[in-house]
Amino acid sequence: MPIRLTAAAVSDIGRYRTSNQDAAFTASWGAAVADGVGGGPSGDLASAAFVHRLVPSPLAATDAEQLLVQIREANWDLRAHVQRDPSLQGMATTFTGVFVAPEDRLLLAHTGDSRAYLLRHAQLRRETRDDSYVQALVDSGLLTPEAAASHPRRNIITASLGGGEEDVVSIAERDSVIGDRWLLCSDGVSDYLDDEEIGLTLLRHRGVADAAAALVALALDSGSRDNVTAVVCDVLDGDAAAEPATFSGSAGELFQENLDVSA
Repeated sequence: MPIRLTAAAVSDIGRYRTSNQDAAFTASWGAAVADGVGGGPSGDLASAAFVHRLVPSPLAATDAEQLLVQIREANWDLRAHVQRDPSLQGMATTFTGVFVAPEDRLLLAHTGDSRAYLLRHAQLRRETRDDSYVQALVDSGLLTPEAAASHPRRNIITASLGGGEEDVVSIAERDSVIGDRWLLCSDGVSDYLDDEEIGLTLLRHRGVADAAAALVALALDSGSRDNVTAVVCDVLDGDAAAEPATFSGSAGELFQENLDVSA
């Protein structure tokens, strides 16, 4: 039985930032969030350039290997931007996305500390592992997950996409069930809301747009000091249409007329 997504993204600059470095896209065949790495130059350009280069048209990936090739090509585009403008040296972005694959499967791609959550049968579970300093401490038993949430170095990431040959992204196949709900979000959401709050919010709101808006509002009310982006996707029965993607955040602001994505 073929599957498709119905998805919506809400992205807010937040109350303490002067630019939105989060980018997102949604379509019936896939969705993703990217977050320009803090402390680096042009995080908004990095996230927007990567997303636009990856999905200028419906993605043709049918397996993990093809998706990895397309992600690498989009990553090389970041390097091309730096070669044209050396002041951009160091720009990078996280990336977390889901893509419809054959045989009722989804491909989950991830690098950095943006997250993917799956709500299935009213149970929420996190589907990605943060590539971050504090996650490494948790994995080694030096820090509890509870302490990690407020650790002063929780925003230091250990993997991202910045155009380098050594950049790493993980891609995994996931089974799908009609009625599954996925959340893809930047750390402006996940750093300020615990899993219980996220799960309850996803359950309370029937529509994907309402759920995404509610999560963003809740993160802002909880004191988020970052850009805040939530992408909510429901898995439905039916063929994914070859439709163009809808862009949000920096990818919505830096569109083709302002951003060279042909390099």
